[in-house]
Amino acid sequence: MLIHSRLDDQPPKAKAGSRKKPAPAPGAAGKAAKITKNPLFEAKPKNFGIGQHIRPKTDLTRFVKWPEYIRLQRQKVILSQRLKVPPAIAQFSHTLDKNTATQLFKLLNKYRPESKVEKKERLEALAKATTEGKEAAKDKKPLFVKYGLNHCVALIEAKKASLVIIAHDVDPIELVVFLPALCRKMGVPYVIVKGKARLGTVVHKKTAAVLTLQDVNSEDQRELATLVSAAKANFTDKYEEQRRHWGGGLRGNKSTQMMRKRAKAAGLDSKAAALGKL
Repeated sequence: MLIHSRLDDQPPKAKAGSRKKPAPAPGAAGKAAKITKNPLFEAKPKNFGIGQHIRPKTDLTRFVKWPEYIRLQRQKVILSQRLKVPPAIAQFSHTLDKNTATQLFKLLNKYRPESKVEKKERLEALAKATTEGKEAAKDKKPLFVKYGLNHCVALIEAKKASLVIIAHDVDPIELVVFLPALCRKMGVPYVIVKGKARLGTVVHKKTAAVLTLQDVNSEDQRELATLVSAAKANFTDKYEEQRRHWGGGLRGNKSTQMMRKRAKAAGLDSKAAALGKL
Protein backbone atom coordinates (compact mmCIF):
# COMPACT_ATOMS: atom_id res chain seq x y z
CA MET A 1 0.00 0.00 0.00
CA LEU A 2 2.82 2.37 0.84
CA ILE A 3 4.52 1.75 -2.51
CA HIS A 4 1.25 2.34 -4.39
CA SER A 5 0.63 5.66 -2.58
CA ARG A 6 4.10 6.95 -3.49
CA LEU A 7 3.51 6.09 -7.12
CA ASP A 8 0.20 7.88 -7.06
CA ASP A 9 1.82 11.10 -5.68
CA GLN A 10 3.95 11.57 -8.80
CA PRO A 11 2.52 13.88 -11.52
CA PRO A 12 1.11 12.24 -14.63
CA LYS A 13 3.48 11.90 -17.53
CA ALA A 14 3.12 14.47 -20.23
CA LYS A 15 1.98 13.37 -23.63
CA ALA A 16 4.40 13.40 -26.51
CA GLY A 17 4.46 16.79 -28.30
CA SER A 18 2.73 18.73 -25.50
CA ARG A 19 5.92 19.80 -23.61
CA LYS A 20 6.31 23.62 -23.22
CA LYS A 21 9.32 25.30 -24.75
CA PRO A 22 11.85 26.89 -22.33
CA ALA A 23 11.59 30.68 -21.76
CA PRO A 24 13.87 32.72 -24.03
CA ALA A 25 16.99 34.37 -22.56
CA PRO A 26 16.37 37.90 -21.27
CA GLY A 27 17.07 40.60 -23.89
CA ALA A 28 17.18 38.11 -26.70
CA ALA A 29 13.48 38.38 -27.58
CA GLY A 30 13.62 42.05 -28.66
CA LYS A 31 16.61 41.61 -30.96
CA ALA A 32 15.81 41.88 -34.59
CA ALA A 33 18.00 40.93 -37.45
CA LYS A 34 20.65 43.63 -38.17
CA ILE A 35 19.72 45.65 -41.21
CA THR A 36 22.63 46.19 -43.54
CA LYS A 37 23.13 49.86 -44.25
CA ASN A 38 25.30 51.81 -46.60
CA PRO A 39 28.76 51.89 -44.91
CA LEU A 40 29.19 55.53 -45.94
CA PHE A 41 26.39 56.61 -43.59
CA GLU A 42 26.78 54.04 -40.83
CA ALA A 43 26.71 55.49 -37.30
CA LYS A 44 30.03 55.25 -35.51
CA PRO A 45 29.44 56.22 -31.86
CA LYS A 46 32.44 57.85 -30.16
CA ASN A 47 33.95 56.69 -26.90
CA PHE A 48 35.08 59.57 -24.71
CA GLY A 49 36.91 57.40 -22.17
CA ILE A 50 40.52 57.98 -21.14
CA GLY A 51 42.82 57.68 -24.13
CA GLN A 52 39.90 57.42 -26.55
CA HIS A 53 38.23 60.08 -28.71
CA ILE A 54 38.97 63.77 -28.10
CA ARG A 55 36.13 65.56 -26.32
CA PRO A 56 34.37 68.37 -28.24
CA LYS A 57 35.25 71.91 -27.10
CA THR A 58 32.81 73.29 -24.54
CA ASP A 59 32.55 76.62 -22.74
CA LEU A 60 34.64 76.19 -19.57
CA THR A 61 34.45 79.85 -18.46
CA ARG A 62 32.94 78.98 -15.09
CA PHE A 63 35.73 76.50 -14.32
CA VAL A 64 38.67 78.72 -15.31
CA LYS A 65 40.82 80.11 -12.51
CA TRP A 66 41.15 83.67 -13.75
CA PRO A 67 44.10 85.90 -12.80
CA GLU A 68 43.62 87.98 -9.66
CA TYR A 69 43.40 91.33 -11.46
CA ILE A 70 40.54 90.02 -13.63
CA ARG A 71 38.71 88.68 -10.57
CA LEU A 72 39.16 92.00 -8.77
CA GLN A 73 37.84 94.12 -11.63
CA ARG A 74 34.81 91.82 -12.05
CA GLN A 75 34.07 91.93 -8.32
CA LYS A 76 34.40 95.71 -8.39
CA VAL A 77 31.78 95.97 -11.15
CA ILE A 78 29.36 93.73 -9.23
CA LEU A 79 29.91 95.68 -5.98
CA SER A 80 29.27 98.99 -7.74
CA GLN A 81 25.90 97.56 -8.89
CA ARG A 82 24.91 96.15 -5.49
CA LEU A 83 26.06 98.90 -3.09
CA LYS A 84 24.60 102.40 -2.91
CA VAL A 85 26.86 104.75 -4.89
CA PRO A 86 26.97 108.51 -4.04
CA PRO A 87 25.75 110.89 -6.78
CA ALA A 88 29.23 112.39 -7.30
CA ILE A 89 30.53 108.95 -8.38
CA ALA A 90 27.26 107.67 -9.91
CA GLN A 91 27.33 110.47 -12.53
CA PHE A 92 30.24 108.68 -14.25
CA SER A 93 27.91 105.82 -15.22
CA HIS A 94 25.97 108.23 -17.50
CA THR A 95 28.15 108.47 -20.60
CA LEU A 96 27.84 110.06 -24.02
CA ASP A 97 25.73 108.10 -26.54
CA LYS A 98 27.49 106.05 -29.21
CA ASN A 99 26.74 108.24 -32.26
CA THR A 100 27.85 111.48 -30.60
CA ALA A 101 30.95 109.75 -29.20
CA THR A 102 31.87 108.58 -32.72
CA GLN A 103 31.63 112.17 -34.03
CA LEU A 104 33.68 113.41 -31.06
CA PHE A 105 36.53 110.94 -31.65
CA LYS A 106 36.57 111.75 -35.38
CA LEU A 107 37.18 115.39 -34.43
CA LEU A 108 39.77 114.48 -31.76
CA ASN A 109 41.73 112.33 -34.21
CA LYS A 110 42.19 115.37 -36.48
CA TYR A 111 44.03 117.13 -33.64
CA ARG A 112 46.24 114.34 -32.34
CA PRO A 113 49.52 115.63 -30.88
CA GLU A 114 52.69 114.70 -32.73
CA SER A 115 54.24 111.34 -31.93
CA LYS A 116 57.86 110.86 -30.84
CA VAL A 117 58.92 110.03 -34.42
CA GLU A 118 57.25 113.15 -35.85
CA LYS A 119 58.80 115.32 -33.15
CA LYS A 120 62.24 113.88 -33.87
CA GLU A 121 61.87 114.57 -37.61
CA ARG A 122 60.74 118.15 -36.93
CA LEU A 123 63.66 118.87 -34.59
CA GLU A 124 66.16 117.33 -37.02
CA ALA A 125 64.82 119.51 -39.85
CA LEU A 126 65.02 122.56 -37.58
CA ALA A 127 68.61 121.74 -36.56
CA LYS A 128 69.63 121.20 -40.19
CA ALA A 129 68.15 124.57 -41.19
CA THR A 130 69.99 126.27 -38.29
CA THR A 131 73.38 124.79 -39.25
CA GLU A 132 72.93 125.90 -42.85
CA GLY A 133 72.25 129.42 -41.65
CA LYS A 134 68.70 129.51 -42.93
CA GLU A 135 65.96 131.06 -40.89
CA ALA A 136 63.34 128.51 -39.94
CA ALA A 137 59.92 129.30 -41.30
CA LYS A 138 57.76 130.62 -38.49
CA ASP A 139 54.57 128.61 -38.64
CA LYS A 140 51.44 129.28 -36.66
CA LYS A 141 51.14 127.49 -33.34
CA PRO A 142 49.82 123.98 -34.14
CA LEU A 143 46.40 123.08 -32.78
CA PHE A 144 46.53 119.92 -30.69
CA VAL A 145 44.40 118.17 -28.11
CA LYS A 146 45.71 118.96 -24.61
CA TYR A 147 46.16 116.13 -22.11
CA GLY A 148 47.50 115.66 -18.61
CA LEU A 149 45.33 116.26 -15.55
CA ASN A 150 47.18 119.31 -14.17
CA HIS A 151 47.40 120.94 -17.60
CA CYS A 152 43.67 120.39 -18.29
CA VAL A 153 42.67 121.72 -14.84
CA ALA A 154 44.78 124.86 -15.44
CA LEU A 155 43.04 125.41 -18.83
CA ILE A 156 39.59 124.98 -17.23
CA GLU A 157 40.42 127.40 -14.41
CA ALA A 158 41.69 129.94 -16.96
CA LYS A 159 38.49 129.40 -19.03
CA LYS A 160 40.60 128.59 -22.10
CA ALA A 161 39.04 125.16 -22.74
CA SER A 162 36.34 124.82 -25.43
CA LEU A 163 35.38 121.23 -24.52
CA VAL A 164 36.58 118.85 -21.78
CA ILE A 165 36.42 115.06 -22.32
CA ILE A 166 36.53 112.93 -19.14
CA ALA A 167 36.94 109.11 -19.02
CA HIS A 168 34.32 107.18 -17.01
CA ASP A 169 36.65 104.46 -15.67
CA VAL A 170 39.52 106.41 -14.08
CA ASP A 171 41.02 104.58 -11.11
CA PRO A 172 41.14 106.01 -8.47
CA ILE A 173 38.02 108.00 -9.35
CA GLU A 174 39.06 110.79 -6.94
CA LEU A 175 41.43 112.09 -9.64
CA VAL A 176 38.53 113.33 -11.78
CA VAL A 177 35.52 113.33 -9.44
CA PHE A 178 35.76 117.12 -8.97
CA LEU A 179 36.03 117.97 -12.69
CA PRO A 180 32.28 118.10 -13.57
CA ALA A 181 31.64 120.55 -10.71
CA LEU A 182 34.67 122.65 -11.71
CA CYS A 183 33.60 122.73 -15.37
CA ARG A 184 30.09 123.80 -14.41
CA LYS A 185 31.41 126.53 -12.11
CA MET A 186 33.72 127.88 -14.83
CA GLY A 187 31.06 127.58 -17.55
CA VAL A 188 33.11 125.07 -19.58
CA PRO A 189 31.17 122.33 -21.44
CA TYR A 190 32.23 118.78 -20.57
CA VAL A 191 31.36 115.23 -21.59
CA ILE A 192 31.97 111.84 -19.96
CA VAL A 193 32.90 109.09 -22.43
CA LYS A 194 33.58 105.39 -22.11
CA GLY A 195 37.15 104.25 -21.89
CA LYS A 196 40.34 105.87 -20.63
CA ALA A 197 42.19 103.56 -23.04
CA ARG A 198 40.22 105.01 -25.97
CA LEU A 199 41.22 108.52 -24.89
CA GLY A 200 44.81 107.31 -24.57
CA THR A 201 44.94 106.23 -28.22
CA VAL A 202 44.24 109.84 -29.27
CA VAL A 203 47.37 111.15 -27.50
CA HIS A 204 49.69 108.13 -28.14
CA LYS A 205 49.43 106.87 -24.55
CA LYS A 206 48.08 103.72 -22.92
CA THR A 207 45.41 105.67 -21.02
CA ALA A 208 44.33 109.26 -20.52
CA ALA A 209 42.01 110.46 -17.74
CA VAL A 210 41.00 113.74 -19.38
CA LEU A 211 41.50 115.57 -22.70
CA THR A 212 40.81 119.20 -23.56
CA LEU A 213 40.00 120.83 -26.89
CA GLN A 214 41.13 124.45 -26.87
CA ASP A 215 40.90 125.76 -30.44
CA VAL A 216 40.01 124.16 -33.78
CA ASN A 217 40.39 125.15 -37.42
CA SER A 218 37.67 127.22 -39.07
CA GLU A 219 36.36 124.23 -41.08
CA ASP A 220 35.71 122.29 -37.82
CA GLN A 221 33.98 125.12 -35.94
CA ARG A 222 30.48 123.91 -36.83
CA GLU A 223 31.23 120.33 -35.73
CA LEU A 224 32.64 121.59 -32.42
CA ALA A 225 29.56 123.79 -31.88
CA THR A 226 27.31 120.71 -32.39
CA LEU A 227 29.30 118.72 -29.83
CA VAL A 228 29.26 121.60 -27.34
CA SER A 229 25.47 121.91 -27.61
CA ALA A 230 25.13 118.11 -27.08
CA ALA A 231 27.45 118.36 -24.04
CA LYS A 232 25.36 121.14 -22.51
CA ALA A 233 22.09 119.29 -23.12
CA ASN A 234 23.29 115.93 -21.76
CA PHE A 235 25.61 116.96 -18.92
CA THR A 236 25.73 120.64 -17.89
CA ASP A 237 21.94 121.16 -17.88
CA LYS A 238 21.33 117.82 -16.11
CA TYR A 239 23.94 118.39 -13.41
CA GLU A 240 21.47 119.42 -10.70
CA GLU A 241 19.18 116.49 -11.52
CA GLN A 242 22.06 113.97 -11.35
CA ARG A 243 23.20 115.41 -8.00
CA ARG A 244 20.02 114.01 -6.40
CA HIS A 245 20.24 110.47 -7.82
CA TRP A 246 22.21 107.78 -6.05
CA GLY A 247 23.55 104.87 -8.08
CA GLY A 248 23.79 101.13 -7.48
CA GLY A 249 21.35 99.25 -5.24
CA LEU A 250 20.51 96.67 -7.92
CA ARG A 251 19.82 93.02 -7.06
CA GLY A 252 21.33 90.09 -8.91
CA ASN A 253 19.27 87.67 -11.03
CA LYS A 254 19.07 84.97 -8.32
CA SER A 255 18.00 87.42 -5.63
CA THR A 256 15.39 89.01 -7.92
CA GLN A 257 13.87 85.61 -8.78
CA MET A 258 13.78 84.63 -5.10
CA MET A 259 11.95 87.86 -4.20
CA ARG A 260 9.52 87.31 -7.06
CA LYS A 261 8.71 83.80 -5.78
CA ARG A 262 8.19 85.10 -2.25
CA ALA A 263 5.87 87.85 -3.50
CA LYS A 264 3.92 85.34 -5.56
CA ALA A 265 3.57 82.96 -2.60
CA ALA A 266 2.35 85.82 -0.40
CA GLY A 267 -0.13 86.89 -3.11
CA LEU A 268 1.51 90.29 -3.59
CA ASP A 269 1.92 92.16 -6.85
CA SER A 270 5.43 91.28 -8.08
CA LYS A 271 6.67 94.34 -9.94
CA ALA A 272 10.03 93.85 -11.60
CA ALA A 273 11.11 97.43 -10.87
CA ALA A 274 10.50 97.13 -7.14
CA LEU A 275 12.00 93.64 -6.83
CA GLY A 276 15.16 94.52 -8.75
CA LYS A 277 16.22 97.19 -6.21
CA LEU A 278 17.69 96.65 -2.78
